[in-house]
Amino acid sequence: MLIGELARRSGVSARMLRHYDRIGLVSPTERSSADYRQYTPADVDRLLQVEGLRSLGLSLAEVAHTLDASANSTTDLVERLVERAHAQLASTTELLSRLERVRSSAPRRWSDVLRVIELIRGFDSPVASDRHRLALSLGSGDGRDAAVLIEALMREPEPNAAGAVIWSLARIGDAAVPALVEHLGAEESQRRHRALEALMKIGTDRSLTAVAAQTAHGDARVRAHANIVAGTRGDVGVVAALVAQVAAGEFDMESSDALATLTRRSEITVEVARATTAAIAESDAEIAAEHRRIEAWRTTCSPPSE
Repeated sequence: MLIGELARRSGVSARMLRHYDRIGLVSPTERSSADYRQYTPADVDRLLQVEGLRSLGLSLAEVAHTLDASANSTTDLVERLVERAHAQLASTTELLSRLERVRSSAPRRWSDVLRVIELIRGFDSPVASDRHRLALSLGSGDGRDAAVLIEALMREPEPNAAGAVIWSLARIGDAAVPALVEHLGAEESQRRHRALEALMKIGTDRSLTAVAAQTAHGDARVRAHANIVAGTRGDVGVVAALVAQVAAGEFDMESSDALATLTRRSEITVEVARATTAAIAESDAEIAAEHRRIEAWRTTCSPPSE
């Protein structure tokens, strides 16, 4: 098969085939009667192997080494390719994250882009004290910094630095609320709890309304704070939940304060008393059931009387 026909059938350009020939990767090994160099079926098979390995991300040098190596190296090669693919994926994901944070800052000039990039790099510092100082230095409350700060908060392993970032987000205020609310639905509990803490710290009507809307949240901490905020804001629908939280010792002081706020309205006092009575009765029933289980266990384990 001549080079032109091979190019048409394989989809590899004649220019690339000539390059493969020059570097000794794939070369035509026979000649036609007219003394033209032509590719044999074995040469075509080698070309297909080359293109297959290139599709996995190998360089031409790596392809040549792989084809010349023994079959025993196949497993090691695949493992290296998997590791490389994971590294490339992580790098691409990080790049995408950075680009999204730059885009969310709505830059108008290249100087705005460079400022956000500098901020991202600052929070990528391996030194916690540097990240802490950077967060505290952002005292202007610029809403364009919200995306960078929120991502920094979600990644921050050092509690004091995380607290400084939350303080900076509180300075930004409502501009940070929508993105923080999205993180309340994150799979990782740390992200949910960091978002909750930031929303509580912001403390505006918008942020507290967002928290109060989470009374049915699947995360117990988020749900408890939602009940507390809703109760403090006069929502009588959370009375039973607040009483249950007090009885269970879950944020009981905050829950008690929310109930105290509600009971300042006389029509709520009866509802609180009813919920409290129900909680006590439920607790007594659980205690009684536990006593019965213990007594049954003792009866089963006691030796027979002589």
